Amino acid sequence: MADPLQISFAGIFACSAFAACFAEICTIPLDTAKVRLQLQKRVPIGDSTAAPKYKGLLGTLTTIAKEEGIFALWNGVVPGLHRQFLYGGLRVGLYQPVKAFISGTHSADIPLFYKVLAALLTGAIAIIVANPTDLVKVRLQAEGKLPVGVAKRYSGALQAYYSIVKQEGVAALWTGLGPNIARNAIVNAAELASYDQVKETILKIPGFTDNVLTHILAGLGAGFFAVCIGSPIDVVKSRMMGDSVYKGTIDCFFKTLKTEGLFAFYKGFLPNFGRLGSWNVIMFLTLEQVKRLFFY
Repeated sequence: MADPLQISFAGIFACSAFAACFAEICTIPLDTAKVRLQLQKRVPIGDSTAAPKYKGLLGTLTTIAKEEGIFALWNGVVPGLHRQFLYGGLRVGLYQPVKAFISGTHSADIPLFYKVLAALLTGAIAIIVANPTDLVKVRLQAEGKLPVGVAKRYSGALQAYYSIVKQEGVAALWTGLGPNIARNAIVNAAELASYDQVKETILKIPGFTDNVLTHILAGLGAGFFAVCIGSPIDVVKSRMMGDSVYKGTIDCFFKTLKTEGLFAFYKGFLPNFGRLGSWNVIMFLTLEQVKRLFFY
C-alpha cells in the first residue's frame, strides 16, 4: 500500500479535484438554497415585516423548483466546478506537504495544532486562486425569478466573467476576498483537520478499520465542525458577493447585525449543514476510493 505522503502533488490534486467536482454536482441544489436563504433580508411593511419568501431547506428547494424550474437548483454549477477543480485540488493537494513541513515530520500521528495550521494556510492559498469562480457562482445562484421583461444579468458562467471584468474591472473578480479567505481558511481547517483527527481517533477504536464506514463518520464530523465555525463568515461572504451595497467586510457585518440581529449569521444553518455534511461525506469517500483505485 502506498504511503499518502509519497503520492505526488499532481496525483493528489487530480484525485481531490475529481472528488470535489463530483460532490459539487451532487449537492449544489442545497448550496443554492443556502445562498438564497442567506441573501434573504427582512422587508419592512409599516410596523411589521413581510413574510419571507424562502422558509427552510425543503421550502426553499420547492419554491425555487416551482417558480424557476428544477434546473434552477443547479444555477452556478459551471463556476462551481471551476471553483472545486482549483480550490478542491489545491487545498487537499497542498495539505499533506504543508503539514509535514510545519511539523517537521512525516508521521501521521502529530498534534492537532499542526493539522489546523496546515489547513488554514492551504485553504487561504487555494481560495486566493479560486475567488473569481466563487464570485460568479454566487452571482448566478443569487438570480431568482425576475419579472416579465426583465433580463437576467448573466446568461451563463463565461458571460458572467466577461461582464464583471468589462463593467466592474478585473479587480472586481476578487470582491469579497477578505471574508472569503477567512471563511475558507477556517472551514478548510475545520474540514481537513477534523477529518484527519476524527478518522485517526476512530481507527484507534477496536473493530474499526480504514473503510467506508470510517470515511462516512469522519466526513460527517468534518461537515458539522465546518458549519458551526464558518457559518457567520459564510453569510457575510455571500452577502458581499451577491449585493454591492456593502462597503466592506466590517460594514456588511455591522449592517447585518444592526438590522437583523445575531441569528442572521446562522441563516441557512440547516441547509448549510445538509450541504457541507453530505458534501464532505461524498468528497472524502470519493477521494479515498479514487486514491485506493489508482495508488494503493
